[in-house]
Amino acid sequence: MVAWAKLFGNPLKQDIHFAKQMFQELADVGNPEGHMGLGFLYATGLAVNVSQPKALIHYTFGAIGGNTWAQMALGYRYWSGNTVATSCEKALDFYRLVADKVSQGVTFGGGAAIQRIRLLDEVENGYTSGILDNDLIEYYQLLAEKGDVQAQVGLGQLHYQGGRGVDLDYQKALHYFTQAANAGNAMAMAYLGKIYLDGSDEIPASNDTAFKYFKKASDLNNPVGLSGLGLMYLYGKGVEKDYTKAHHYFLLSAEQGWVDGQLQLGNMYFNGLGVKKDYKMANKYFSLASQSGHVLAYYNLAQMHAQGTGMLRSCPTAVELFKNVAERGRWGELLMQAHSDFRSRRYDESFVEYALLAELGYEVAQSNAAFLLDRGEVPMFTKEDALARALLYWGRAAVQGYSAAQVKLGDYYYYGLGTPVDYEVAAAHYQLASEQQHNAQAMFNLGYMHERGLGMQRDAHLAKRLYDRAAETSIDARVPVALALLKLQLVVGLESLQETPLYNAVDLNSTVGSNWDLYLITALAAVLGGIVYFRRPQLPQ
Repeated sequence: MVAWAKLFGNPLKQDIHFAKQMFQELADVGNPEGHMGLGFLYATGLAVNVSQPKALIHYTFGAIGGNTWAQMALGYRYWSGNTVATSCEKALDFYRLVADKVSQGVTFGGGAAIQRIRLLDEVENGYTSGILDNDLIEYYQLLAEKGDVQAQVGLGQLHYQGGRGVDLDYQKALHYFTQAANAGNAMAMAYLGKIYLDGSDEIPASNDTAFKYFKKASDLNNPVGLSGLGLMYLYGKGVEKDYTKAHHYFLLSAEQGWVDGQLQLGNMYFNGLGVKKDYKMANKYFSLASQSGHVLAYYNLAQMHAQGTGMLRSCPTAVELFKNVAERGRWGELLMQAHSDFRSRRYDESFVEYALLAELGYEVAQSNAAFLLDRGEVPMFTKEDALARALLYWGRAAVQGYSAAQVKLGDYYYYGLGTPVDYEVAAAHYQLASEQQHNAQAMFNLGYMHERGLGMQRDAHLAKRLYDRAAETSIDARVPVALALLKLQLVVGLESLQETPLYNAVDLNSTVGSNWDLYLITALAAVLGGIVYFRRPQLPQ
């Protein structure tokens, strides 16, 4: 624990070399945590020279010793072919071990929520991270204390699930749900039932109390309450076990789209509890529950795909699903810690936390680590080293389907960041982001490269088509596309004029400079801005 605290800089002051010494001492006596720590350091080259073979050895010893992070790291490596030969079956074995642990720790309530915040979206694109600031929370608290039932239910759910910058706190959840339940709110009654069914360190479990609240909620046809009653009859908690009643309540809940009702119906059909075994129906309800993101639905579907139960066996699908389950473990809370450190300008600490999660296969951590390096905000690295590392992380995030990372890869090869300039490779990355993820920025960049003949054949017609596609794909692209098309028309017109015998050819690159088109588009933007300014409505004097 001290070694990890020193590595992350939480809650102790960061000292990676000190952490390395402690991990080495632990590994020397066969401690799996020590092997995991050393594996991470050798994989990333922190406090030691990068050595992927040594990283693999330490990860393997850590995984054999039962370390969950080492098992995830190996699962990701064999799944992605990162420094090892791709092996779906080996990835399946490791990810299944982790998913088994995660599934066993999921309560009836579903566990704490984990926010996956993209720094690129939050900082550069102005998207909200979903984190609630203290002023807003205090405003909701004021409304709740004044008797606003919706505010009471909302605050109760926030404290019950955690996330969005709010800590998990069952006592506070109980307080707000009780207020709303006393006002007759069915959802609050149902959640009180969940709190008493699960129990916690602060609130002892009580089947009688849980049943009372579930019954009140279900009498008001609340799907959460109906599902809760189904659970109590399914497992015989405080009542006599009755599969027929359980199925009845789950079906009523599922028909209203409630995820727990769908999941439990799937379980009943899968195991033949009170109904005839029906893998097709089980698959149907597990798939419905997985659409709402229920971790156990992913787990059950993964088991079916891994074993070929009621369907053709699919190792790749099973690995994808087990990976999703593994990434829902409690260690995902490190994402929130990394984001908090970023907001506090503790960039070295934030990077190390994201880098560890990146090793475990979290795509959002890979792109966030790349983002920090891209901006030169990790003091421990030189600019050249940071860009080379960023290129690696962007590449891993792109392989996992993040289109902005694919565009970033194109940018790195286009401008020669952390790698020599290579227009053909840049165009290939833009092409992938354009065709597979319909990324408007990638389409625009491809249009520009076709217009200039960079890494591909010069083709004004294809450039125009790509510019048009970018504008159709994203509203934000319409203004730059309009300017680019205006510039393209001017350039094509000028070139046509130059081909007539009345004019001598003019080499714009030599007379104005290689970036003459950027000067032109800037001038066009200024003209457009001037038109908008002077055409705005005039206020009366």
